[in-house]
Amino acid sequence: MWSLLQIELYKISKRPRTYIAFIAIAGIVLIIQAAFKADPGYLNILLQNVGDTFEVDKGKVINGYFMCYMILNTLLIQVPILVALVAGDAISGEANMGTLRLLLTKPISRAKIIGVKFFASIIYTVALLVFMAILALFLSMAIFGTNDLLVFRAKDTESQILQIMQDDVMWRYLAAFAYAAVALTVIAALALFLSVFAENSIGPIVATVCIVIVCTIISNLNIPIIDKNVRPWLFTSYLVGWKGFFYIAIDADNVPIKGSMENWPAIRNSLLILLAHIGVLFGGAVWFFKRKDILT
Repeated sequence: MWSLLQIELYKISKRPRTYIAFIAIAGIVLIIQAAFKADPGYLNILLQNVGDTFEVDKGKVINGYFMCYMILNTLLIQVPILVALVAGDAISGEANMGTLRLLLTKPISRAKIIGVKFFASIIYTVALLVFMAILALFLSMAIFGTNDLLVFRAKDTESQILQIMQDDVMWRYLAAFAYAAVALTVIAALALFLSVFAENSIGPIVATVCIVIVCTIISNLNIPIIDKNVRPWLFTSYLVGWKGFFYIAIDADNVPIKGSMENWPAIRNSLLILLAHIGVLFGGAVWFFKRKDILT
């Protein structure tokens, strides 16, 4: 099993498209950091909806924690597309190169083959998130320092600013990145599932991106019948659930409660739904791959 995983990781490392995601993330993060370091006035754009309601000391707002939160809001919407570049190539890439038949002639079960490919995709996804954490969080902390984290939130028809003490922030980022790893694994499972049916890499990659875009649009439609009957079943409805770790609970005097979360049950349920999607998609991929005809 370990030998198969090493071979699969080696294959991933040799594909040029593997590094597109790392280059794209590095470019976006560094541009945002450079822009705010050169001109903190960019914060005014983010505060335009709350500037008339709250008095904010902009000099204290911009710190490493705030920069990371803002970058995650920007990037984690696009990262699923980057994950699809590798996961969508898992089976279809082998078929396109003509190595799939040779691979399946080995005395290795098809379930083990696809399991190794899926695990390699998960490792790639986690590596991508670790890379993002190093740049977005730790590099931002080195450049901008640390302070309390202010989270700007639109709730119902009102705008809120939540203040999280700096010694109560780091565990929230660790939890948020762990949640993001689960959410992005759903994308990897979807791309792998579609890859089973394709003979080239472009098809499953494009199909995955299209499904994510369409489902995201549907998830954001404020139509009662969709909210009730469709939205709860879409994985895209839970991709940004990591934000729940930063929605801190407040007491009766509107004082933030250190170490708390406003709605842990919602976060837990979101994780369970995402895990269910992973199980269904990966199980479907195994089922269809076992029955895949490699002679045609």
